[in-house]
Amino acid sequence: MVESAVLDADVVTTQTRAATEPVAGTPRPAPERPFGTVEHTRRPTRSRTVLRLLGRRILVMIPTVLLVSLGVFAVAAASPFDPLTAHLGDNYQSATQAQRGAVTQAYGLDDHWFAAWWKWWVAVFQGDLGWSSTMRQSVADVIGQGLPFTLGMSLAALLSAAAVAIALGAVIGMRRGGLLDRACTALAAILAATPPFVVSLVLVSAFAVGLGWFPTSGARRPGDDYSFDGLITHAVLPYLALTISMIPWLLLTMRSAVVDAAASDAVRGARARGVGGWTLLRGHVVPVSVLPTLALLGTRSPELIAGAAIVETVFGWPGLAEALVDSAVALDFSLLAPLAVGSVVLVLIGSALSDAAAVWIDPRIGLRA
Repeated sequence: MVESAVLDADVVTTQTRAATEPVAGTPRPAPERPFGTVEHTRRPTRSRTVLRLLGRRILVMIPTVLLVSLGVFAVAAASPFDPLTAHLGDNYQSATQAQRGAVTQAYGLDDHWFAAWWKWWVAVFQGDLGWSSTMRQSVADVIGQGLPFTLGMSLAALLSAAAVAIALGAVIGMRRGGLLDRACTALAAILAATPPFVVSLVLVSAFAVGLGWFPTSGARRPGDDYSFDGLITHAVLPYLALTISMIPWLLLTMRSAVVDAAASDAVRGARARGVGGWTLLRGHVVPVSVLPTLALLGTRSPELIAGAAIVETVFGWPGLAEALVDSAVALDFSLLAPLAVGSVVLVLIGSALSDAAAVWIDPRIGLRA
């Protein structure tokens, strides 16, 4: 009996071992991980992801800039305006055929637009932006004098509009349907349908002509040199006009994103845990809602440039707006091409930076150029 029991125990042990051991040639299962351990996976850091995104955008920017510059020369060549009119000015009617031919040859006005485009890029890579016939000075000097005024005004208005839109949009989004929400939404809808030059004229009529608080145009008094106080005083009205014209779309986008985030399951769960007030808004709603606003900042960069050109024209701000308009009318390729290409580059940089900021805020976003 004892021997039989021992034999039966050996058989059971052998069968159990055969059932648990893998068959020859089959892969062994991975050992089970103890409870509580975390599996570490290699994931790119936020900095690496942002740099990768910016690198891809730079690669896309190169052919885009080339195609845009090619289109500028092609469209300008198809224009009905005669560039000789701008080059000769008041002497156009009295100029002889020989004088017209000399001007045409000197400025290369008889070249095909593709040849002019190719010559322009060759000169740019050599560090020569050319001579502006409309401004009567080198293109580098024209851009160097007007660019600080345009960039300073545009960046200040952009940052102010974004700060106001994000803060106010978060407040009215959390208080949807209230008096402040209805008033801000109605005012934003009205301003969104109002062109920037109308806003500029209203500000001039109210604060410059009516109240006399600010000067009507320019960046300094006639005969005076540029000064910090003079620049600030003259910049108030154009700065307000450009900021007001940019706020509506950003405000409405931020409000809509806050309303959607407040109705999400994550925010409901946070409220169920007792989180509320500014803690809920700052920690759960705004980080998610600000992403659509950042995306809109990049996509509406052309509107910022167009609005800045209009505001500068109305207020006589010494930026690049006047140079851009004059060069387009006179077909001044040397000045028109860098201004147009520079505008495209600024738009592409703004779009890339807005996407990079979104990836930095929320690393879960996967963006491709």
